Amino acid sequence: MSISRRHFLALAGVSSLGVVLPKLYANARKQIGYGDLVTDPNGILDLPPGFKYRVISKLGDRMDDGAIVPNAADGMAAFDGALAGVPGSTILIRNHELTGRHYTKVAAPTEKLYDPIAQGGTTTLIVNSDRQVVKQFVSLAGTVRNCAGGKTPWGSWISCEEDTATPAGNETVNYAPVSKRHGYNFEVPADATAPIAPQPLIAMGRFNHEAIAVDPRTNIVYQTEDRIDGLFYRFIPNQPENLIAGGRLEALKIKDQPQAITARHFPIDQPMTMEWVTIEEVDPEGDTVRLEGFSKGAAQFMRGEGICYSDGALYFTCTNGGMIQSGQVWRYEPDPTNETGGTIALFVESDNPESLHFPDNICISPWGDMYVCEDGINQQQHVVGITSKGEMYHFAHNALNRSEFAGACFSADGQTMFLNIYNPTVTLAIWGDWV
Repeated sequence: MSISRRHFLALAGVSSLGVVLPKLYANARKQIGYGDLVTDPNGILDLPPGFKYRVISKLGDRMDDGAIVPNAADGMAAFDGALAGVPGSTILIRNHELTGRHYTKVAAPTEKLYDPIAQGGTTTLIVNSDRQVVKQFVSLAGTVRNCAGGKTPWGSWISCEEDTATPAGNETVNYAPVSKRHGYNFEVPADATAPIAPQPLIAMGRFNHEAIAVDPRTNIVYQTEDRIDGLFYRFIPNQPENLIAGGRLEALKIKDQPQAITARHFPIDQPMTMEWVTIEEVDPEGDTVRLEGFSKGAAQFMRGEGICYSDGALYFTCTNGGMIQSGQVWRYEPDPTNETGGTIALFVESDNPESLHFPDNICISPWGDMYVCEDGINQQQHVVGITSKGEMYHFAHNALNRSEFAGACFSADGQTMFLNIYNPTVTLAIWGDWV
């Protein structure tokens, strides 16, 4: 796949940004990508030569708790199975982005439902070393539109609601019937063996949450917001590793450009000094958190979605950002010596939808390549790989349908990628000669 010089300079990290992606397999790979994709005779997933996949879970499968695998598999994270006392295995926690308009539901006993009439939540899968599911069950239920989220360094998954529905129908995105206020994050321990008793993390804000990533050096949680006028947030917990104990919510402001609209006309690879503004009303009646932040000078990001931490920086996608509205990736680099400082820069902007279109979930592989799940509208969907030197390549193609990919993540040993096809739910394990 060709890549423009603009893309190359943005991704290669050859500027003052000093981009260095993690290299547990330093210099192990010499080629760009893995070659042209091979047509899958089963019509599910096209992969490069030498790679294999297995469907490990799908819509309608009967789980160990008696519930069926729900639809709309979205964000996902992989944990070392040792957290649950099963060394050598992988724990997957998988979101289901369900609202009142869906015919499936994340089912759990009434006492374990945050909202008895809400349909979303998470399922947990235990996958053995042979990439076979040995157990799967509901781990969070009674929530709405669980889109993405993120894993924490202390062994949990933060599941994010992307809907501010209320019983009165106020500000709801999808008009989902609910009996409680929504728009919160929920924490699911990786070692949970049954549905948790859900507790909304109210201090993290009530808005259209998309995803989170934690800086392991500080335990600060960074959050994206899937709105065309969304903001980029951070949450500083009062107690490290104890988010329910509250904290401070802030939004990013570009220091010399108050109320910056970042969707258009921003140069590639030019770090900008930033600061943070405090959000006072973290749990408003309406969907107004972003309006308060913008009124204080915070920058708008066009549909902030996937986010990940890598080597001292946070990377996050803006699905509709850019001059051709095909997507952006931003890079925020905190100042390790100053909690309020740091820089933000446009890391990549797609100028060709054939190369990258509507980036959503992202992850960094152990050897440094970034993998981006596309979420385009009525188009061919790919997982796009981006090397540490900036070259793009197609790693996977959805041969089943035109549903988005989601939830890309890697096992602790780096040998297996796990990936979701959103609709109908299909969760896959992928392996091959990565390096």
